[in-house]
Amino acid sequence: MTQTPTPRNRWSLIGPGIVVAATGVGAGDLVATLIAGSRFGYALLWAAVIGTVLKIALAEAVGRWTLSSERTMFEGWSSLGRSRLGGGWLDGRLNWAGLYFGVYVVVWGFVYGAAAMTSAALPLAALFPVLDLKAWGMLSGVAGLIFVWFGGYGLFEKVMTACVGVMFVTVVGLAVIVTPNLPELLTGLWPSLPEGAAFYTLGLIGGVGGTITMAAYGYWLNAKGWKGPGWMAVMRLDNRVAYIVTGVFVVAMLIVGAELLYSAGIALQGGDRGLLDLDQVLRERFGRPISILFLVGFWATSFSSLLGVWQGVSLMFADFTAHVRGRSDDPKARGDKSRAFRAYALWLTFPPMLLLFMDRPFGLIVAYGVLGSLFMPFLAGTLLWLLNSARTPQEWRSGWLSNLMLGAAALLFAVLAGKELLGLIPS
Repeated sequence: MTQTPTPRNRWSLIGPGIVVAATGVGAGDLVATLIAGSRFGYALLWAAVIGTVLKIALAEAVGRWTLSSERTMFEGWSSLGRSRLGGGWLDGRLNWAGLYFGVYVVVWGFVYGAAAMTSAALPLAALFPVLDLKAWGMLSGVAGLIFVWFGGYGLFEKVMTACVGVMFVTVVGLAVIVTPNLPELLTGLWPSLPEGAAFYTLGLIGGVGGTITMAAYGYWLNAKGWKGPGWMAVMRLDNRVAYIVTGVFVVAMLIVGAELLYSAGIALQGGDRGLLDLDQVLRERFGRPISILFLVGFWATSFSSLLGVWQGVSLMFADFTAHVRGRSDDPKARGDKSRAFRAYALWLTFPPMLLLFMDRPFGLIVAYGVLGSLFMPFLAGTLLWLLNSARTPQEWRSGWLSNLMLGAAALLFAVLAGKELLGLIPS
């Protein structure tokens, strides 16, 4: 699909934004929002709204760079200065940004693979206890591998959209069932900071659908066939609709936390397992049918994140590898049928299974935490650089509002990175 869209058919083309939003909103994000509601009621609703707005700005910037320059995100990073590696075949092909991404994507993928498989396995083990958590996790990883290995982007987008539909029905349905207090809900839109909520608030703002897959948005635009500035209006509509849907998820989970947990003083576990606590509360309050529907929504949330990473980050790795090999102009070296794409999908699936059977090594977790905490400020900062330079056509460079949003995102994520890095230092 390379034709310029008409105003009449733009709504029918929406898709890549839904994919990136569905991938970014995982079970951990829902738990964080639930806990915010359970601890502070509606007081931090404004933070969730700001988080959604910042992600709209970030994803729009990725899309604007991709369409205006007709270059991938990694090509943009590769243009930010060159590094000399002491000669050899790599000389001039990688710079500081490329080196960071290469190390990051390998370490991050190894640890994330185990986390994603565990998250997808939790609701399956609760629904079908015939297999244990490790077995369901391995089956989830293999299912994701098979899907991205044989399926193209079109099927991938349809499945992701279906998962978003399931998430929407279950999450928003829960918010309706618990009967939100609308006057209190509206008061939460006014910024306030309860005692002890400072860094928690920053985390809530930063955690609304924000992962490495935001950078994959441009790759999904290309896979969809959107190339060139003629698709800019469609991309912006696609992005806004997707993150408004994300915002609805977040608000709905905050309502559930505020109405179901805050008033009853119920605490949840941290991480994805907190959703199993909520399942127990729902079972006691509303019965097994509602509990089952919630677990299905939990699974859709987790498995869509797994699929998105297996597909999107594998595309980014294939692009990285093509540059290292000097084949950046060869579509066969960069697509979802390339050897590099499949190699990274295998890396996400099988080596992380080892972590399902052991305590995660401390050194690996430290490296994962350091690299992971730095990625979002890296993305926001490099987008500021790229979109205010001659690398971007004059017409599509950032204006004051975009620069303000990207600057705020870079600052926010830098603060969160600092907090994360301090937390890794043994006390």
